[in-house]
Amino acid sequence: MLKQRTIQKEVTLTGIGLHTGKNVTMVFKPAPENNGYAFVRVDLEGNPTIEAKVEYVTETERGTNLEKKGVSINTSEHVLAAAVGLQIDNLIIEIDASEPPIMDGSSKYFIEALESAGIVEQNAPVEEYIVKEVVSYRDEATGSEIILMPADEYQVTTMVDFGTKILGTQNATLDSITNFKEEISAARTFSFLHELEMLLEHNLIKGGDLNNAIVYVDKEISTDTLEKLKKAFGKDDIKVTPNGILDNLELHWANEAAKHKLLDVIGDLALVGTRIRGKVIANKPGHKINTLFGKRLSNIIKQEKRKNVPTYDLNQPPLMDINQIMKILPHRPPFLLIDRILDLGDDFVVGMKNVSMNEPFFVGHFPEAPVMPGVLQIEAMAQCGGILVLSTVPDPENYLTYFMKMDNVKFKQKVLPGDTLIFKAELISPIRRGICHMRSVGYANGRIVVEAELMAQIARKK
Repeated sequence: MLKQRTIQKEVTLTGIGLHTGKNVTMVFKPAPENNGYAFVRVDLEGNPTIEAKVEYVTETERGTNLEKKGVSINTSEHVLAAAVGLQIDNLIIEIDASEPPIMDGSSKYFIEALESAGIVEQNAPVEEYIVKEVVSYRDEATGSEIILMPADEYQVTTMVDFGTKILGTQNATLDSITNFKEEISAARTFSFLHELEMLLEHNLIKGGDLNNAIVYVDKEISTDTLEKLKKAFGKDDIKVTPNGILDNLELHWANEAAKHKLLDVIGDLALVGTRIRGKVIANKPGHKINTLFGKRLSNIIKQEKRKNVPTYDLNQPPLMDINQIMKILPHRPPFLLIDRILDLGDDFVVGMKNVSMNEPFFVGHFPEAPVMPGVLQIEAMAQCGGILVLSTVPDPENYLTYFMKMDNVKFKQKVLPGDTLIFKAELISPIRRGICHMRSVGYANGRIVVEAELMAQIARKK
């Protein structure tokens, strides 16, 4: 089982913001399990956090920009691509400006910083979306298209066509995300001269220089434009090289533009919030279609989670009936909230409860509209966990179980009389000293009704 990863210690990077031209300090910090990626604006009151989620995408014109409650992060994709490329699952990114430093326009320096911090394995399992059916999205106006298909690991292919003689058609492929550092991370962002003129005209590229963006010269440079470029880049002289690139910057690869587009795809799809096991084929990708596809994929993943209900034949004899459960758990009616144990392994347990109108809590909750209390749903899940942890000791009848912590509790649907509840609890970390830390989900009528992360401890009776 793959385990989640974060960095071992914090590390700081400084540089210039491409569009603001301001000095930026960014600090990578370790993050707890199941945290994902999150930006923290330390320059604003209250240090607001913006989680790197596709639902917060607001603009994709010159980068992938996120906004939450009026607080924004611009050009997030190069930093996120580095985290994905190193298979880091949880990362806090503190920043004292609205955009990360551009560095050389690639992910190279972010990769180096993260590696210098050390990458450590955590206890929680990796959440991975395994592609089983083709997922696609097409923009009819531009002809851009992204297809995701089954594969043994995360792979990406980009095909770009800029319709210019100087650049033309390029392809790039990453056969394994483990090769991101060597094959993709140093691919720098690029622009065409006509785009650069527009950005300079509108004062939108204050932090640019000839070391953080490849400029393809797709038109003749006028004297006026030449003077503007000299001033913007702080150069006494600017030339066009024989291969059509501004000044003396040399390409790392002949298809560096396609490789950078691949880098952008990885960074943008990081906003889906889960690792992907599948092959992405992106034709004429850009931040807009990348994030629109990401939103579609995110919705598909959420729907599949809702449908991922454990299926058991309730007509078959259970692994444990109520009498066997009472030999392990100290609870007794009316507070014994598990009727059967359907499955039990080293790191998981599946239990069941039939919810009848005869439950004593329905007398007061609520007399005219009976609903199972949420706290009792949590208690039932905890009792499932109790079976899991007590099955590790030879004399469970001599132990009691106690709650220690509840996190990320969510109630999705009402539980009503007549429902059959199925609870599945999986260990987040191995059982140590009688402490059970687990992720639990409750299902009824083919849907998730409750989920939570729970921690409990068993203690010997005095």
